[in-house]
Amino acid sequence: MPTTLYRPIGLQELALLWDSGMREFPPRLIQQPIFYPVVNLEYARQIARDWNTPDANSGFAGFVTRFDVSSTYLTKYELHTAGSSTHREYWIPAREMTAFNKAINRMISVEEAYFGREFSGYVPDDGNLKGQNAVAQYAALSNLVDFAAFSAEVSASRKAVFLNCRYWFDADLVILGGTGELRYLFFTKLAKAWKANKIKVPLPIAGQS
Repeated sequence: MPTTLYRPIGLQELALLWDSGMREFPPRLIQQPIFYPVVNLEYARQIARDWNTPDANSGFAGFVTRFDVSSTYLTKYELHTAGSSTHREYWIPAREMTAFNKAINRMISVEEAYFGREFSGYVPDDGNLKGQNAVAQYAALSNLVDFAAFSAEVSASRKAVFLNCRYWFDADLVILGGTGELRYLFFTKLAKAWKANKIKVPLPIAGQS
């Protein structure tokens, strides 16, 4: 049986995960010699919510990712406790990330997301949504009444849609504008477009794949 692990990450790392098809965590930076997956959802939630959302380098966002790793592979590593008994984590040397990624079963999923007040979202540098923040992207997509046009834009901007849709789902309607019913209809249409475009990575929202 595989072992379920969690990893709190910021927006930039989630973008790199998307680029891998949600299959591989990116290589560590020079200042990141150790990769720290955790075994407890509450611990991952705490880091994502309390550490990532105030951090500009995390894009003022924290995402809790969940993934299954070969239990046999993990036997080579010792579990460490960082503080309380719930703060349990593995320490994976950066040089071993390739092997660690190969031990991951199936896709890495986004379980929860948290956003700071300064969150602006993933801003694409090309396409029709170029240069627009998450709120402006939501407005632009919402204004596409024709489903064919909407679906085509979702396909063309799938990375931005994936990275920002959890914010659209959770954000206060005062920020996004419209009503709860219109947001529900938006996500119903988005799920339909995602399926129609045969995008293999599920949307990071329960029931929307």
